[in-house]
Amino acid sequence: MNGKVHLVGAGPGDPELLTVKALQLLRTADVVLHDDLITPAILQLIPFGAEVQNVGKRCGSKTIRQEEINFLMVTRAASGLKVVRLKSGDPLIFGRAGEEIAALRRANIPFEIVPGVTSALGAAAAAGIPLTHRQLSSTLVLTAGHRATENDRADWSGLTGAESTLVIYMPGSNYIEISSGLRAAGFAEETPCAIISRATTPQQQIHRTTVSDLPQAPRLAPPTLLVVGEVVKFADPSLVEAGLVEETASLPHPEHALRAHEEPLA
Repeated sequence: MNGKVHLVGAGPGDPELLTVKALQLLRTADVVLHDDLITPAILQLIPFGAEVQNVGKRCGSKTIRQEEINFLMVTRAASGLKVVRLKSGDPLIFGRAGEEIAALRRANIPFEIVPGVTSALGAAAAAGIPLTHRQLSSTLVLTAGHRATENDRADWSGLTGAESTLVIYMPGSNYIEISSGLRAAGFAEETPCAIISRATTPQQQIHRTTVSDLPQAPRLAPPTLLVVGEVVKFADPSLVEAGLVEETASLPHPEHALRAHEEPLA
């Protein structure tokens, strides 16, 4: 009799951000195959006696191939075991869930997807950054700094706009290249940025900067996310308390003002 594979999102790191369903599955799992970024506090919730294996890939270091992970899921479930494939954040956002779903379907293994709090949302909440804002940002773009191959460089052209927020997962530490790419994509040099390290954990760090000053930013401990856009100003309490953020947000967008000016009088 086949078991089942559960692709479970563990959230950004804080165990209190696990969903109730994720916690229930962890406590009853026979096998847990987890990413390298899963925090020790979450791993401690796995019951004694369960098979636990780190199958993560981090900072370009691959100790196990994706095909091997697929094999572990299929063989353990085929032997009747309850398998939890535990992924950082949400399994459907930069979590290779598509490849694993395809492997499970080919093997006729039943599976379930359990969403989690993706790292962008957890990091933004921890930093006090609203990713959207009625006056400042009507578009949110989630993208990855690392690509499948080293030669496939990130291209953010077409993803930017005057009212957009860009969140870069796995940005790495080559901030000179990232700054150049953002400027080439159309972001102004004074556009605010925030590097958020180990979001929602006791080791969390936040560094605020701008696109032009990004190359001088400190190299914070991974995992990190980079948030780019005017909404990052909300992470600076002094600006919010002084009312500078709200004053900026209340100004009409130049395009909107031009459109209103061009409208004929009744």
